Amino acid sequence: MDSKADKKLIKKHDLEIGSFYFYPNFMISEVKEGVAVGFENAQEMLALAKNYYGNTTPFVYITNRINSYSFNPTVHFKTTAMFPNLKGYAVVTYDPMNHDIAQMEQSFMNKPAKNFHSLEKAIEWAESLIVKD
Repeated sequence: MDSKADKKLIKKHDLEIGSFYFYPNFMISEVKEGVAVGFENAQEMLALAKNYYGNTTPFVYITNRINSYSFNPTVHFKTTAMFPNLKGYAVVTYDPMNHDIAQMEQSFMNKPAKNFHSLEKAIEWAESLIVKD
């Protein structure tokens, strides 16, 4: 990942399900090809997010969908309850099919959610949500 935000990167974690980049007020996930993401196998990532942001530091979750994988969108119900400080959810897609899937996922979110075709635009949006807060 090459981004102007990298200068603010706190730490990258390479886990079994993918790579996770933690910044002061947003995190970026890059799930590995072919992984089936569910609540159970996301526990390590969720624990890291809780460690970095706790229940009070506002943050935005950005998923950079550079790979093809499956995801159970009902996980959003559990994770948003775990993170009262989650301010938004951004999805970066690179093809029309994944864009349509991401649009459908938004119906499971009770936080601001938006789709992007550029990681930079998603980061700008995330930072604007935090500034508004």
